[in-house]
Amino acid sequence: MAAKTFWLERLNRTTATLAALLVASTAAAAAPWEPTAPVQLVVPAGTGGGADQMARFIQAAVTKHGLMRQPINVVNMPGNSGAEGLMDLKASPGNPHKLIITLSSLFTTPMATGTDFNWRDITPVSMLALDQFVLWVNAQSPHKSAQDFVAALGNSPANSVKLGGTGSKQEDQLMSVLLETAAGGRLGYVPLKGGGDVAKNLAEGVVDATVNNPIEAEALWRAGKVRPLCVFDGAPLAYRAKITATQSWADIPTCMAARIPVQYLMLRGIFTTPGATPEQVAYYKTLLDKVRALPEWKELMARGAFKTTTMSGTEFVDWLDRTESFHKTLMREAKLLAK
Repeated sequence: MAAKTFWLERLNRTTATLAALLVASTAAAAAPWEPTAPVQLVVPAGTGGGADQMARFIQAAVTKHGLMRQPINVVNMPGNSGAEGLMDLKASPGNPHKLIITLSSLFTTPMATGTDFNWRDITPVSMLALDQFVLWVNAQSPHKSAQDFVAALGNSPANSVKLGGTGSKQEDQLMSVLLETAAGGRLGYVPLKGGGDVAKNLAEGVVDATVNNPIEAEALWRAGKVRPLCVFDGAPLAYRAKITATQSWADIPTCMAARIPVQYLMLRGIFTTPGATPEQVAYYKTLLDKVRALPEWKELMARGAFKTTTMSGTEFVDWLDRTESFHKTLMREAKLLAK
């Protein structure tokens, strides 16, 4: 009888162990994916610019609110007009612990440099927002309006009016070519390290004008060192809170009103590496949705006068496809395509 009881107890323990292992295995299989190592967020541009500021905001927000168990590390890779960062993601297939914040250089850099890269080489996660371009001059500039600037450019010797921009053959230089076409003049384009460096050079009088994104020049405008002339959009900016004593973002006229027929918006989006699984993409999308729901995000959007357009999934992919075609047309017309 004792022997029978012993074997029954042993059988029950074995059965219980197997059941526990089965439950644990099932739970592990059902658990949603999440990062198991620090996540690198690549910025294919220099420090201080719009992409860098947004990446560091995301890093800080995730840490402050405990939105992810693993930390986010921001790494700037601006080399070769941002191609360094794009190629780094392309060369990391199957690594789910790497993201990139994309500018419209996602399209322009490969077209201009001939780099073996296409946005389809990496995995779209989410469009965070669309960024504006503003024509800025130094606060001491004689140009009080976009009309003044265009008239002066049309009457100036070629290359005498210096426009500072981020890198070569990227969005800023594309904007400069479109400005030249509108004014019938020739700008001297000065490639600089990043949006922050561009704004600094304008405030110091090194260049005569820039097409900085709002967030890149907001602090300098607030400090009275630079002046906005117009925004490259079909409608004024939506934000009415005063930045200076007399002006808000909404008070900046459109460039269209100054007979500069140029509208252009920049992508601010997040991609991950080639071969990312749907579960990994879903995790990062959910993480970004949590960031965008924060009051601090809304404050960032207002400070930088962003368009709060967001997309993911098929809608985002379709938008990327259309926008690639649009940039190819613009780059061809501006003669900035690689030979």
